[in-house]
Amino acid sequence: MKILIADDSRVMRQIVIRTLRQAGHGGHDIVEAENGRQALEMVQTESPDLVLSDWNMPEMNGIDCLDALRAAGSTVAFGFVTSEGSEEMRQRAATSGAAFLIAKPFTPEAFDDALRTVI
Repeated sequence: MKILIADDSRVMRQIVIRTLRQAGHGGHDIVEAENGRQALEMVQTESPDLVLSDWNMPEMNGIDCLDALRAAGSTVAFGFVTSEGSEEMRQRAATSGAAFLIAKPFTPEAFDDALRTVI
């Protein structure tokens, strides 16, 4: 499985990768994007099976990236790993087609629970 991790923080992308390993999902191919616009392009060029995206990023945020993917007909599995997890954000993510929203701080168990729904 190929997983695209989109976050403007390189450190946070590394934390997400480490947490994936700790959750028992370390054997996947990982590609990284620095913002939503790059993630949108990389879904077309890299064909990931899953996108793990931050919500707030420069150039294009995560929800706009998800909306653009769905508008273009993409059905790639998409989940958010973000610092906020309000009920409004969770509802907006679900309405746009996200499989899950994991709020920071997160645990390997939260990753495993969320990823089992899409892997």
